Amino acid sequence: MADRASAIATGQVHPGAEEDAPTASSALPTPRRRRLGLGFLALWGPGLVVMLADTDAGSLITASQSGAQWGYKMIMPQVILMPILYVVQEITVRLGIVTGQGHGALIRARFGRWWALLSACTLFVSAIGALLTEFAGVAGVGELFGVSPWVTIPIATVFLLALALTGSYGRVERIGIAVGLAELAFFVAMFMSRPHIGAMAHGLGSMPLGNSSYLLLVAANVGAVIMPWMVFYQQGAVIDKQLSVATIRQARQDTAFGAVLTQLIMISMVVAVAATIGLHNPGAALNTVGQIAGALTPYLGHLGGTVLFGLGMMGAALVAAIVSSLAGAWGLAEVFGWKHTLNERPNRRTAKFYITYALAHVVGAVLVLASVDLVNLSVDVEVMNALLLPIVLGFLLALEAKALPEQWRMRGFRKYLTWTLCLLVMGFGLYMVPSTLGWT
Repeated sequence: MADRASAIATGQVHPGAEEDAPTASSALPTPRRRRLGLGFLALWGPGLVVMLADTDAGSLITASQSGAQWGYKMIMPQVILMPILYVVQEITVRLGIVTGQGHGALIRARFGRWWALLSACTLFVSAIGALLTEFAGVAGVGELFGVSPWVTIPIATVFLLALALTGSYGRVERIGIAVGLAELAFFVAMFMSRPHIGAMAHGLGSMPLGNSSYLLLVAANVGAVIMPWMVFYQQGAVIDKQLSVATIRQARQDTAFGAVLTQLIMISMVVAVAATIGLHNPGAALNTVGQIAGALTPYLGHLGGTVLFGLGMMGAALVAAIVSSLAGAWGLAEVFGWKHTLNERPNRRTAKFYITYALAHVVGAVLVLASVDLVNLSVDVEVMNALLLPIVLGFLLALEAKALPEQWRMRGFRKYLTWTLCLLVMGFGLYMVPSTLGWT
């Protein structure tokens, strides 16, 4: 893959030349293609997984607070975030497929070892922070059904560790998607809440951006839409999946579908809460999984408020844990030059990669079990991600402009639009930091 990228960059091979070669879908056995129905679906996965992970426990709590406080007026910001998600993650698709290198490796090659180390530290801190949030979500779901965190957290840790030892990126991806699709339970909960269509339509056309409270929640939603580990994960995943330049179109479709789906899930959470808690008890405390479920249950019953909500939250937390931890391990391995792939079981060459992956889970689990205030822990993680966004997106845009051959770079209106959207994300992320920390 790296040799091909070098040849493309030097002009020895045109990026379109591979379109005449067999693609990943054509290489699949005919019976398998028939089972899939459409062969191109076999090329999907990295975008869908990373987008399902984006709707993690912290994001869903933010969506719940948004629906409770501002009702249907918080739907439109979720719609606007769809293209923002897509344009950022689409850059990682091109970087990974065209260069054949992960995000950390590209930073080291283009900007030097020290910048790569800064990037690696940023990533690992973000990944550990994400794991803390997701493990807190897992613990909260367990408590809904009377199961102690000392049971749920170790079980989740063992599951995540065993998942990486399967020796197949494809298997990890399929399990991640299956787990993440549990989030579809939120759609059922939304319909059970019986939202008023007229009120929804009115809310779609109303965005009181002049209200500081509304703007702060918009900032919280925007600041949580791009996580540092998402960038590292998708760029590494398209490489481990062995996608070629001939499959970039399908990879983009995968990313676009995932961006729409994850924001529809966020909208379903906003609507379900707006139609129930937001209508009857807008001041309810919604800082934890237990508080949200407790507030929803009187309106949706045990099935909707506890079972469906708990199922969706568990799926969201686990898929985000898979993605964030893999991104952290991949990123560090890229920066330090370790062999890293899920397509090989642990051996002497991949030992450092797998040890890093395992340590991230162990550290995350221990910190959550030892924490006495998981609410403040989640807030701290949210603030940290907002502060890291300028570094992460800055590197991403710089690599897009420097690491890609000219024919694969953005131009004209698309380039300026992408830069504007990225600056918007960074600005909103930083805007929420003072208020979150209680400085204003």
